[in-house]
Amino acid sequence: MNKPRILTHLHRFRAAQPGPFWAALAVAGISLFGMVAAFGIAPSTIELQIAQQTVIEQLLPPVGKMDEIPGDTFVREATIQRGDTVASLLARLGIEDDEAFRFLRAERATQAIFQQLRPGKPVTAVVSASGELLSLTYPLNSQNRALIVERKDGSLQATEQTLRLEPLVQMKSGEIRYSLFGATDAAGLPDSVATQLADIFGGDIDFHRDLRRGDRFSVVFETFAHFGKSVNSGRILAAEFVNQGKSYRAVWFADADGKGNYFTPEGKNIRKTFLRSPLEFSRITSGFSLARFHPILQQWRAHKGIDYGAPVGTRIKSTADGVVEFVGNQGGYGRVVILHHQGSYTTLYGHLSAFAAGLKKGSRIAQGDIIGYVGSSGWATGPHLHYEFRSNGIYQNPLTIALPGAPPLSPQQLGQFRAQIQSLLARLDLIKGSDLALLD
Repeated sequence: MNKPRILTHLHRFRAAQPGPFWAALAVAGISLFGMVAAFGIAPSTIELQIAQQTVIEQLLPPVGKMDEIPGDTFVREATIQRGDTVASLLARLGIEDDEAFRFLRAERATQAIFQQLRPGKPVTAVVSASGELLSLTYPLNSQNRALIVERKDGSLQATEQTLRLEPLVQMKSGEIRYSLFGATDAAGLPDSVATQLADIFGGDIDFHRDLRRGDRFSVVFETFAHFGKSVNSGRILAAEFVNQGKSYRAVWFADADGKGNYFTPEGKNIRKTFLRSPLEFSRITSGFSLARFHPILQQWRAHKGIDYGAPVGTRIKSTADGVVEFVGNQGGYGRVVILHHQGSYTTLYGHLSAFAAGLKKGSRIAQGDIIGYVGSSGWATGPHLHYEFRSNGIYQNPLTIALPGAPPLSPQQLGQFRAQIQSLLARLDLIKGSDLALLD
């Protein structure tokens, strides 16, 4: 709108409103200023200021380079859905190829995969204009590996190949309604990232007892993509968890030797010497008590450990670095593992269904290593883990005892750490409190 037209409109406005013209004009000006201010603080503006960076890098071409695909072919993608069959998957990919259908159903290399399609798996196919399958990529569980079906010299062949993946960074946030896994599912977080989240904050938050409705989390994590489609999830780079109003933050930092860990923004090592719980997720069926009525012995006696109810086969993790002191059968404990840790600490894991492969007396164990699986061996009325924590031979409640922390960063590392984490903290600030995924 040019200047004469603006003046004409103002003149008409004054004629229509002979009284408070200047007041109205002032209000309009204030409103316009408010709109400008609102645009200035909008989240999208902040995101642009942080996210807009000029990056020039040489990307490796993925397996099946796009410039090798003829112009009369199409690249199509589909995600395997629950109840899918080979026929329904090929139909969604636009493949009309009886030979490909028979090959995927009968070929030894593909039979096991395509007879039991796993929901959530992304599949990429190159298809001719007539619907003939030229190539198909199916990511495997192992990192960077995929089953590649290709048409060569007129016939289909299947091989396992290493994918050239492009690293990406994703950001997600969510709010707890009923459970951590429910909220992470609603936020679109992979289970592997949800498990990392529990591991990172497991020393400060007891995810069995401390979670509350309304707790929040924000996560910045790595993913690896092929043809622009996420194939694998990597490490959490930064995370925040707000539990009962208290905020906990962690950022990944690796030293010059490549050894990394999670630290608070101040440089304090977030890793505790001991994890609060040896199970990722379960329920406490019996707590630490000096007087509990024993369901089998039918008498009152002290219960000097914590019982975690969980399905048979649930993985049991070592709560700290240590050495295997005992592995085998021991009376009412059934199959049991006892670990000796630095100083005078020992932990016991009882009623196991099986031990981890290769576990034996004297084996060195790192915190988080799998040492066995939940069962009901020994004196047990059902599948659960009995966990004990001892200091100088004295039983302690692992849920209430103050756990020692790991060493902080050295002064030499602190400067490098502070410079490295600024962009990650900015990302956390950007997504904090926005687009929360609620679990219905």
